[in-house]
Amino acid sequence: MADQNPLLLQRSSESPILVKQQPSLDDTIEQCIGNFGWTQFFQATLVSFAWFFDAQQTFISVFTDAQPKWHSTSPSNSTCNNICEIPRDSWDWDLPAHTSIISEWSLDQCAGSIVTGLPASSLFLGCLAGGFALATLADSSLGRKNMLVLSCLFMSLTGIFTALSTNVWMYITLRFISGFGKATIGTCALVLSTELVAKKWRGNVGIIGFICFTLGFLSLPGVAYLTKGSSWRLLYLWTCVPSAFYSLFVHFLVRESPRWLYVKGRKEEFAETLRSIAAPENRSSLTQSFFGGCVEWEEESQETDVYLAMKILLQNSWAFRRLVAVMVVGFGVGMIYYGMPLGLGNLSFDLYWSVALNALSEFPASFLTFFLIEKLDRKVSVLGLALLNGICSVGCVLVRWKRMQIGLELVSFFSACAAFDVLLIYTLELFPTCVRNSGVSMVRQALVFGGVFSPVLVAAGRKNGFLSYGVFGVTIAVCGLFVACLPETRGRTLCDTMDEEERKNEAINNGVDKV
Repeated sequence: MADQNPLLLQRSSESPILVKQQPSLDDTIEQCIGNFGWTQFFQATLVSFAWFFDAQQTFISVFTDAQPKWHSTSPSNSTCNNICEIPRDSWDWDLPAHTSIISEWSLDQCAGSIVTGLPASSLFLGCLAGGFALATLADSSLGRKNMLVLSCLFMSLTGIFTALSTNVWMYITLRFISGFGKATIGTCALVLSTELVAKKWRGNVGIIGFICFTLGFLSLPGVAYLTKGSSWRLLYLWTCVPSAFYSLFVHFLVRESPRWLYVKGRKEEFAETLRSIAAPENRSSLTQSFFGGCVEWEEESQETDVYLAMKILLQNSWAFRRLVAVMVVGFGVGMIYYGMPLGLGNLSFDLYWSVALNALSEFPASFLTFFLIEKLDRKVSVLGLALLNGICSVGCVLVRWKRMQIGLELVSFFSACAAFDVLLIYTLELFPTCVRNSGVSMVRQALVFGGVFSPVLVAAGRKNGFLSYGVFGVTIAVCGLFVACLPETRGRTLCDTMDEEERKNEAINNGVDKV
């Protein structure tokens, strides 16, 4: 039996004992796939583009829920700068009321920070609920691809219905539902794209998604500027309709993760997926005899419990410690990452330019991570970026010079973007294949949970700057310290099962294995 699949167990006709040690899944996929080809690049990039639409729906409230400019219509109140101190018939909005939900439904800042921040917070609350409810489906029954398609389609349809809202409570409800549906987009896109390629390219492919997220964020001020003066509803239609078509492209053009198919024991689909994404020079060797013949799969039992992956994470002490620590770090990063763009309206700069500059600052963060991810120690990188972020965020409150203030804000957001990118790549490496999607989903929920508080703090910061940027800075600096509780993962091979991860940890702790 000279030509056998290293994923399979070869048994001698004379004895049922295993006669050949089974290589790791990483080794097998690298052997089958070969060099990083155009097929892998196309599929990984198409999957990563889901982040583009995810970014648009995440930050769309920066414009649809913006606090509009106003002017006094009464000479006696022309010097008043507080809209709450003059009668309603003594002032008016600069632009038509339908340009923002704030002016259309009279949600001015006099209503309080909780009420004005609730529409934006409802999306993050929905993401939080959806993340907990849907996180394990990609690891259990649906798989990465199907979960991604359904999440994108659900987000698109609810976004279109949001444009039909007739009052603020309908709007809040639909934003919550949209958040619930889109909760797993980033996680599934990241996990699926990195599991379609071999170890050498995993970090770089993961960064493609972050670059797509940046492009989605950057597209918003452009679309918003083109629709300036028009109804906020157009912004939802322009961003959600293309997302619906994208879902169909993914369904027909993207393959399921070969790692997930292997873990689930789906032999034929696993073999077909490897053939389709393998380099041309390797496809001729991936014959039926390579995958089948007289060899057998060591299939895992097919569990029907969709929350099995989550139970495994919680029952294993080392996995639970990792999960808690990385989620605390994620909470601090998420509060800054989602809060900074929402707080741009509090600064004395043009909103469109401020958002564009923040979106542009994501590019150097993503590209820097893209080129240095294989050289950066994960722990030191996350901790350093968190501390830099905290210092600059507090500086935004203390500094009164406008140019210095926007400069500190950009550096703070840049470090938050880089910390966000590195943290998700770090999380991918902390957990084995059988629970990886669930682990990344939980960290994403921690990021979103930090975002839940951001709109309320931003609304409060309109009166007291420290309640927004000051709280942001202190929170991320403190949360970043928890990275010290995590192991370093740079250069390590990904594990597929909990037992394999435990054995590798024991070997590293005993000084036997460095990878």
